[in-house]
Amino acid sequence: MNSNTPSSSAGRAGSADSAAPRRNSKRPKYSKFTQQELPACKPILTPRWVISAFMLVSIVFIPIGVVSLFASRDVVEIIDRYENVCVPESFRNDKVTYIQSDVDKICNRTLRVKKLMKQPIYVYYQLDNFYQNHRRYVKSRSDSQLKNNNSQDDVDSCKPEDNTADGKPIVPCGLIAWSLFNDTFNFSLNNQQLAVNKKGISWKSDRDSKFGKNVFPKNFQNGSFIGGKHLNSSVPLSEQEDLIVWMRTAALPTFRKLYGKIERDLQPNELIQVTLENNYNTYSFNGKKKLVLSTTSWLGGKNDFLGIAYLTVGGLCFFLALSFTVVYLVKPRRLGDPSYLSWNRNPGGH
Repeated sequence: MNSNTPSSSAGRAGSADSAAPRRNSKRPKYSKFTQQELPACKPILTPRWVISAFMLVSIVFIPIGVVSLFASRDVVEIIDRYENVCVPESFRNDKVTYIQSDVDKICNRTLRVKKLMKQPIYVYYQLDNFYQNHRRYVKSRSDSQLKNNNSQDDVDSCKPEDNTADGKPIVPCGLIAWSLFNDTFNFSLNNQQLAVNKKGISWKSDRDSKFGKNVFPKNFQNGSFIGGKHLNSSVPLSEQEDLIVWMRTAALPTFRKLYGKIERDLQPNELIQVTLENNYNTYSFNGKKKLVLSTTSWLGGKNDFLGIAYLTVGGLCFFLALSFTVVYLVKPRRLGDPSYLSWNRNPGGH
């Protein structure tokens, strides 16, 4: 009898232990990583370090800003806004009717070269208040159709410029291609034609990868309402560089797109005669049109923002460095006083 008693007691204890709920702990397994005990750099930002850091940034940024600003100022630009002056007086109060009519839209402009412009001189057209980044506009294209001749019927994303009235697919389809810029520019200097090279104005990656060499325009601009430029149906899309440049949509409502290159120097005070066709309708949305002739520098086109940004940041850091220096000299911190360290302060505030 006595021999069975311990075993029964042990059994009851074991059953009680097994019946007791186990405590689930979410505490991670100990490691230096989870406990943030890995070796780390904990710099103490003393006044000398802070002042030196701000001064170093200013010493680096200010010269870069000055060089960038001078590089931008070396770029020579000629900008001519023409959407208003190229409208006849009789149509000044109804420009939309003028641009949609069949009247002669030839306009002559004269550009004066202010400074020496070294080749190559890039010819741009600039549009203002034109939102190429509109969601419906950006989606209205078919990349597969542009690249592959067997995908001519892939026009589901091209509405409303997807098919003609009789159901034939439009190539290239979509609003972007349909609204292709169609103003033209012809230049002359001293009564001689000034050639504009329109080869190589688009990205090589676009010509090789996004536009097919065996894809030709079909049923393009055949509707009753014409959006922009017509395309040569005998030239593949990979060689229609005006279209390729236009299809790379701009992110901002004011943008420039490359029209061509003038491959000769232009001397100061030379007069360039421009014969343009004012065909593109920007009057329906109060847009602006500008013709731009520009050189480039090692930094690119004319853009003062980069230089101004570097000078602003560098000047601000220099000002902060001087301010901290004055504060440090007027009210220096006592040597050997570790009370400014957060881990040496009494959290209770006593």
